[in-house]
Amino acid sequence: MAMKIRLARGGSKKRPFYAIVAADSRMPRDGRFIEKLGTYNPMLPKDSEERVKMNMERVKYWLGEGAQPTDRVSRMLEAAGELPKKDRSNPKKGTPGKAAQARVEEKAEKAKAAEEAAKAPAEAPAEEAPAEEAAAEE
Repeated sequence: MAMKIRLARGGSKKRPFYAIVAADSRMPRDGRFIEKLGTYNPMLPKDSEERVKMNMERVKYWLGEGAQPTDRVSRMLEAAGELPKKDRSNPKKGTPGKAAQARVEEKAEKAKAAEEAAKAPAEAPAEEAPAEEAAAEE
C-alpha cells in the first residue's frame, strides 16, 4: 500500500482548515484516511503556534513505515526540523512577466529619447549664439 502524509481539507467556504493525515495514496483527498496526525489552520498568522500542530511521534512512525509527505507537508516538516531542507529549483520565479518586460523596454526607450533630446538643444544654442551676437552688433 502506497502511503502518503497529506492535507485533508475541512472548514467552510473561504475558511479553510486542514487535517494532516496518513492515508492510502489511492483514496480521495478528503476521503478515508488511516490516522490523523495533526492540524493546519492557514487563517492564523504565520508566527502563531496554533497554525500547525503535529504529533511528531506518529509522523516519525509513518515516515519510518515508508509514507511519503506531500510537498506542503514536507515544508512543514522541514520548518519543524524533522526533515532535511530540500534544494528546490525554480529559475523562472524571479523573472517578470511579458507585460512587465514590455514596460521596462518602453521605459528604457523613453529614457534614451529624453537623453538625445537633452543633448540636441544643448548643442543647438551654442551654434546659435554667435549668430545672435552678430545680429546684436548690427
